[in-house]
Amino acid sequence: MIVGVPKEVKDNEFRVALTPDGTRELTRAGHQVLIQEGAGEGSSLHADRYKRAGAEFVSDAAEVWRQADMILKVKEPIASEYALMREGLILFTYLHLAASRELTQELAERRVLGVAYETVQDAQGRLPLLAPMSEIAGRMAPHVGARLQEKEYGGRGVLLGGVSGVRPAKVVVLGAGMAGANAAWIAAGMEAEVVVVDKNLDKLRYIDQIHKGRITTLMSDQLTLEQRVREADVLIGTVLVPGAKAPKLVSEEMVASMRPGSVIIDISIDQGGCVETSRMTTHSQPTFQVHDVVHYCVGNMPGAVPNTSTYALTNVTMPYALEIASRGLEEAIRTDAVLAAGVNVYDGRVTNRGVAEAHAVEFTEIGALVGAA
Repeated sequence: MIVGVPKEVKDNEFRVALTPDGTRELTRAGHQVLIQEGAGEGSSLHADRYKRAGAEFVSDAAEVWRQADMILKVKEPIASEYALMREGLILFTYLHLAASRELTQELAERRVLGVAYETVQDAQGRLPLLAPMSEIAGRMAPHVGARLQEKEYGGRGVLLGGVSGVRPAKVVVLGAGMAGANAAWIAAGMEAEVVVVDKNLDKLRYIDQIHKGRITTLMSDQLTLEQRVREADVLIGTVLVPGAKAPKLVSEEMVASMRPGSVIIDISIDQGGCVETSRMTTHSQPTFQVHDVVHYCVGNMPGAVPNTSTYALTNVTMPYALEIASRGLEEAIRTDAVLAAGVNVYDGRVTNRGVAEAHAVEFTEIGALVGAA
């Protein structure tokens, strides 16, 4: 199979979908790897390393898309890439289709075989291809919050860890999953006062046991949310429903109750965001204010640390990419239920229930198209 890796074109997206190590695994298995020139430069992965691993380079993105049987990307295609998509092409990337009706329609109409990293799900409900980026975004969030709390960025001027005799900032984390747990861990390490809110008692119990009471854990209900959001200096939203739109847990009224200069970091923005006042931002224009509260809603946070992110991503995507390349997508998803859960669009049909519900379109079980996994 010809595996194509175009250069990412989303605003300030410096990651690349494949490392030289991953390239070697594919070429060693007999596949051809075609990479657009400059694709790895933003991640400090230079062409000579890919060439030594057996990759071939072309200068034009359109040529990569034209020749490839499977495209490996990091982020979902943007409008300028839609015309490059074609029937039967396998697209393996983060898609976040519940947040984009336009992209969902384009993939279906062009009959692209869209496999989304973020919905590949194992029997325990874990999301192995989303986990490393959630981990990175979670670990970045307190650092971002600490910076935005500085007065020059619109914050209240509160030092996250405080100093002797002065209280630290209060960091409230919504969600105790991979991103939330990591955000809480780093914020606690920075000596902030940290509260994690979730409906899953097992996740809260795990955080409590690991951190031995250093992080406060609270069950989520409406009154608790209203109180904790109002008190927060930094609010980090990490709520996720696999494949579906994120629930709007924080209303505009709750945002208005926060102190001027407070900071909201909505990691859930890829799936529409869990704060009513959130809207997608970019690394070049990362923030905006509503009710004097600073909002940071960058959809590709890990793109700011591309070398780490690229390696973390390839570590988990490579086994699946190799499986698809070696067996073909249809056979791979027929026999691998974990990978089958990642298929969002197939042969013009929407095959993820959350995406179908988000856009009120017909849902088709992937098993009905390729046979049961």
